[in-house]
Amino acid sequence: MHNPNFSSGPCSKRPGWSLETLKDAPVGRSHRSALGKEKLAEAISATKRILRIPGDYLAGILPGSDTGAFETAMWTLLGPKPVTVLVWESFSEGWAADIAKQLKLNPTIKRADYGKIPDLKEVDWSHDVVFVANGTTSGVKIPDWDWIPSAREGLTLCDATSAVFAMTIDWSKVDALTFSWQKCLGGEAGHGMLILSPRAIARLESYDPPWPLPKIFRLKKEGKVNRAIFAGDTINTPSMLCVEDYLDALKWAEEIGLNGLIKRSQENLEVIEEWVAKTEWADFLAASPDICSTTSVCLAVANEKFKAMPREEQVKFLKDITGTLSRNNVAHDINSYRDAPPGVRFWCGPTIEAADIKYALGELERFYNQKIAGR
Repeated sequence: MHNPNFSSGPCSKRPGWSLETLKDAPVGRSHRSALGKEKLAEAISATKRILRIPGDYLAGILPGSDTGAFETAMWTLLGPKPVTVLVWESFSEGWAADIAKQLKLNPTIKRADYGKIPDLKEVDWSHDVVFVANGTTSGVKIPDWDWIPSAREGLTLCDATSAVFAMTIDWSKVDALTFSWQKCLGGEAGHGMLILSPRAIARLESYDPPWPLPKIFRLKKEGKVNRAIFAGDTINTPSMLCVEDYLDALKWAEEIGLNGLIKRSQENLEVIEEWVAKTEWADFLAASPDICSTTSVCLAVANEKFKAMPREEQVKFLKDITGTLSRNNVAHDINSYRDAPPGVRFWCGPTIEAADIKYALGELERFYNQKIAGR
């Protein structure tokens, strides 16, 4: 059966998922019960095991999805050093705005347009550096991890929500990394994860921010990192139904293995690469293959008739097509992000099957040709 779910978040469930997988969820039980703690601890340990996170790193479950986890990292870690923010899509733009307007740290902001990436060679590593591993709204990822020096003064704060479980992470280059269950493994929304390196832990224990910290951002107890948080004793009440769903996704992921998950996502991108190569009117938004995302794949329309339209007409033109595809149960939620150049966006993470992308692309081409011919 064709799966039409290509949303970039919440993303498609794993192949074969059903409500039956949630039958053992401890609903109506306290997350602080022995059973609740066991489930939360397993979610953390399985995450560390599958992602090959070093043993001296901490991993914890936080409220507010990836946004809550990344805000926690910024509000608790930033301040002692100058800050550089790399911006090439909407979420990194949001992090830059929060650092400038809320934390008032006057960051150095290096921007690039949608489809491009800032010059990574220009980063000053005496600064703390904030960046996304993959731009969910731009379809642009970092090309590798080599641009980050091992011997750096500042910390790296990485929003990797649309990269973890689908792209290689060099943990030696990461000090604080966040993601949410709803992305690459197709979990449910509302829960984020924060990974901290020994360098980030040392920063936490040696530094107290000058601004008030909301309770859900507080990671310390009596001047030390509250390690209970990173053993499953969450700051606020998690959904045990969502925890059960994440455990199911982790079980599926462990059976495939990290290399297998990465391969599935790469193969999904290859399907789109083959289609773009033979489709005159379609191109990648990413300016070059080395920065083209394997998860949130953004496509632009290269047709001259389309490019001559005003932006509002371009948006309407594409919404008519994507709306038709959704009504026909071919492809849901493939509109480009509202602030990105008009185009389409396919989620190609590891829970997506290549055959579903092939079918959806064929139908996209059919409806596009019908509509452009009618103008």
